[in-house]
Amino acid sequence: MTASIQPLYLLDANVLIDAHNMYYPVDMVPEFWDWLLHMAAMGNIAMPLETFEEVRGTKDAKKDIFNDWTRREGVEEMLVLKEDFDPHELHAVLTAYAPDLTDSEVEQVGRDPFLIAYGLMAPQHRVVVSNEVSKPSKTRANKKVPDVCCEVGVTCCNTFSMLRALGFRTDWAALL
Repeated sequence: MTASIQPLYLLDANVLIDAHNMYYPVDMVPEFWDWLLHMAAMGNIAMPLETFEEVRGTKDAKKDIFNDWTRREGVEEMLVLKEDFDPHELHAVLTAYAPDLTDSEVEQVGRDPFLIAYGLMAPQHRVVVSNEVSKPSKTRANKKVPDVCCEVGVTCCNTFSMLRALGFRTDWAALL
């Protein structure tokens, strides 16, 4: 019997933003953020640099507790995926949106194609995590992450599916 390999969960920017804004604020549920970094250190969770930069924003970004967390020592080092994207995979993802995207559409799509392209680099071992909801009727730059993932053969789930799969609990540290 072969042991199953734990997939690497690649986080969309909305995973962290929604967690802080809606259900796990950094200052109210710090154990979630500690768990996230613990899972990243174990190699179970990562964010492409392009996605992390989207979360962090610019140096002039609004100063708040979430922004402070993204800039805390060690967060970027632990969370950011340590590999470069494959331009061929990125092209395949962009083509899944539409083979003839205009410059304004590419800008509208943002950094999501990078996230999906990293998933496409090892689709049998990677899962894209996004809180976007599938809307197959959307086309071109309006396509949603789960639909593009499906089209290119990358598994996609939402935050709570990932949390269940990885066994998140607010008392997780007591289990160590």
